[in-house]
Amino acid sequence: MDSARLDRYVARKWDEEIVPQLVEYIRIPNKSPMFDADWVANGYMAQAVKLMESWARAQAIAGMQVEVIELEGRTPLIFVEIPASGQGTGDDTILLYGHLDKQPEMTGWDEDLGPWKPMLKDDRLYGRGGADDGYAIYGSLTAVMALQEQGLPHARCVILIEACEESGSYDLPAYVDHLAARIGQPSLVVCLDSGCANYDQLWCTTSLRGLTGGNFSVKVLEEGVHSGDASGVVPSSFRLLRQLLSRIEDENTGRILLEGLHVEIPAERLQQAQRAAEVVDTAIYDKFPLVDGLKPMNQDLTELVLNRTWRPALSVTGVDGMPPLASAGNVLRPHTAVKLSLRLPPTADGKRCGELLKDALLRDPPNGAQVTLDLEKASSGWNAPALAPWLESAIDQASQAFFGKPAMYMGEGGSIPFMGMLGEKFPGAQFMITGVLGPHSNAHGPNEFLHIPMGKRVTACVSKVISEHHAASVRGETSGSPVAADSGTRHGDHGCC
Repeated sequence: MDSARLDRYVARKWDEEIVPQLVEYIRIPNKSPMFDADWVANGYMAQAVKLMESWARAQAIAGMQVEVIELEGRTPLIFVEIPASGQGTGDDTILLYGHLDKQPEMTGWDEDLGPWKPMLKDDRLYGRGGADDGYAIYGSLTAVMALQEQGLPHARCVILIEACEESGSYDLPAYVDHLAARIGQPSLVVCLDSGCANYDQLWCTTSLRGLTGGNFSVKVLEEGVHSGDASGVVPSSFRLLRQLLSRIEDENTGRILLEGLHVEIPAERLQQAQRAAEVVDTAIYDKFPLVDGLKPMNQDLTELVLNRTWRPALSVTGVDGMPPLASAGNVLRPHTAVKLSLRLPPTADGKRCGELLKDALLRDPPNGAQVTLDLEKASSGWNAPALAPWLESAIDQASQAFFGKPAMYMGEGGSIPFMGMLGEKFPGAQFMITGVLGPHSNAHGPNEFLHIPMGKRVTACVSKVISEHHAASVRGETSGSPVAADSGTRHGDHGCC
């Protein structure tokens, strides 16, 4: 491989085609079905699929098949199949994954920015979805084309681009089962939907947290009443809700009190967290837009890495039953409801954790209040299998070639539902989980951006790993596991990122 030539090819492809494509993609408000109940009628998802499908079909890749598959009642999926180039790979397959659906708008964008308003500033492309994860299909195909441009061999590649990842990937198991024979036996899974702790080297994700939670409500009245008349007689729904949340979280430290939601952290992950903390330093917290004077939850940087990757944590992401301040009268409100997002350690059983959460919040409600928890999600996380020697070497070679620094490994605090499912369906596969969501890129929030140089380098690294996979396959060092239809993965049992 001529690394410099490959680097130039990838950079040119990004500048001339991928960035303009992503500009058009960002304009499309193709929110995930959880955030757009009328997504079919609105047609935005179909627009995004058409944009990517058209570009993929236009690429000069011999024997490539591009297909949009739409199972009845489900979001569409883009399926791309590229035959092997070169000898010695047999039926070996590389599976590359991404998604094209987006999170909702969110408030707080800078005046000149917006979720559906692409904006190029220096090396950044602002707007919703470019980095999470619209670039995936473009990066995946470019990685293959960069090898073919040099006449380098590679294994058969299958690309899956789904359209409901941000809603929990509830449609994806049905598609993987439906396509089992066509997917084949992947020995390597490449996912471009993860993050990076800096833009200076290749980062690979070693684990993902699970997720449980939903809508939690405490009701004390059938309708609001005068607060002067009822306060001191009728308990406040907010106070009771706060009291119940204290059953699961220490309000002074944020530690989750339910011991069943904690796990023993593997020694290897402890060592990786320590190394990551040394490299990332205070960027572990100062990458966030903190208000002046705010201190992180712990002064030990390694503990902060572990907090966001291997420990449970509670967030309240929505509130109902409270009027805005401008129209809040002297009324004792009938109910308070919140949306709970409880991140779980990678190896915790999501379903069991959901049951523990329900039991803690619903048993013996104080003052006999009406308490409900609509559990929307209860998904397990994912802990990567040990890296095969060939893959560890390939990842580090790629980082050195295109970043000039060694690769780094760290868990991520979010969830990628597909990874847990693939771990079950392909127990013999190796995983390269990486991405471009680095400091300040703010996925899901305002001012989200894609760091273009990082996108180029990650693409080049994936190309290098695909090339090294071929060499390892010829040496007999890779092996996959067949897709097992109905392998026990429960549809709808996954949490979103």
